[in-house]
Amino acid sequence: MGCPFMNQSYAMRRSLAVILVSLTCTSLFAQTGVERFVRKVGTLIDTMSVRGVDRRYIDAPEKAWQFIVKGNANQSVVSMKTEGAIMDAYYEASPYMKTEPSRYIGVWAGYRGYGLGYTVNVAGDKGSYFTLGATGGAYGISIRFHSFDNDAPNFDLSSDLVGEENKEDWSQVQLRDPIKVHTVTADGYYFFNGKRFSYAAAYDQSVIQKRSAGSVVAGAMYYYSHIDYADHTNGDLIYLMHGLGRVKLWQASVGVGYAYNWSIAPSCTNRENGLLISIMAVPMVTFVNRIRTYSYSTNMEQLMTDPTFWNNDIENEDWDNWFYDHIKIAPQEEKTINSNPSLDINSRLSLTYNFGRYFMSAYGQFHNSRFSHNKTSGYLNDWLVNASIGIRL
Repeated sequence: MGCPFMNQSYAMRRSLAVILVSLTCTSLFAQTGVERFVRKVGTLIDTMSVRGVDRRYIDAPEKAWQFIVKGNANQSVVSMKTEGAIMDAYYEASPYMKTEPSRYIGVWAGYRGYGLGYTVNVAGDKGSYFTLGATGGAYGISIRFHSFDNDAPNFDLSSDLVGEENKEDWSQVQLRDPIKVHTVTADGYYFFNGKRFSYAAAYDQSVIQKRSAGSVVAGAMYYYSHIDYADHTNGDLIYLMHGLGRVKLWQASVGVGYAYNWSIAPSCTNRENGLLISIMAVPMVTFVNRIRTYSYSTNMEQLMTDPTFWNNDIENEDWDNWFYDHIKIAPQEEKTINSNPSLDINSRLSLTYNFGRYFMSAYGQFHNSRFSHNKTSGYLNDWLVNASIGIRL
């Protein structure tokens, strides 16, 4: 007769062994299933990356995984100009805002161009910047959001009311409520010669353009911007701008152009290494060019009849407090202006250099929009430069 304790211990050890074997088998099965699924997905992406293309011109790199360190810089410029008369004295005013170039740096990791990234602001304006994009061999889509504000615009004021000795004081005006600017830029392209021309080779390096090729391209672009300084503390600025306190702009364009990838390989036997220069020019018809202006009335003319307004003996801080306590604005009119269709050219240039498992790339983009309201006009410029260096694993 065996010991009951020993029999119980043996049963527990046997049960534990069965559980461990079961868990091991389940884990191995799960790993095998996951690995099989990952391999199938990878094979599908590998096939898609070169499906329907001429492999003499476009090919997928042997190393499928990419790790990229990227950075970009962007800047926005808002310029306005107006003219008029104050107390029968002619004046010209030109508020001008140029943000410090924003600089972002980040990392990206993915498989054949599909992956995730993270970017942070390291210098420049205090605004926010966000980008969405998708790039394939025959198409490219990108959306950029940029928001910033400026409370110290350069201000060029010419008037008999302001003597030359005081003109320097107007070179930069400190605003209590900043001028706020929001922009959205979205563009998309389709390339008809996707068999031999690859947009992805120039802009995300998921494939390699082995031989030079070009393509007719169809493009579309949408642009929106909103400039807002409609606060009572900016009543004097609104008065100078003939009541204009906010501006919204919408633009939509379509066009057809041409793109060319120039592949400069070091030798005929090693076409995966070398320089790729990509140039694209798309003349576009802007068929939507809408401007909505928001006008405000102010009590500036009434304030200018108050002796306190012209009292130079008051301390600056006391005068400012008096002024901001008394200045008022009120919404007056909203007006929508639809401009005639116009012709523009949207162009891009990118440089890519492949050397072994490594690659470097850089490209730039620029956009300009203009507006006009009564005697006030202006423009807004946006530019972007993107650069990256990566390794294939």
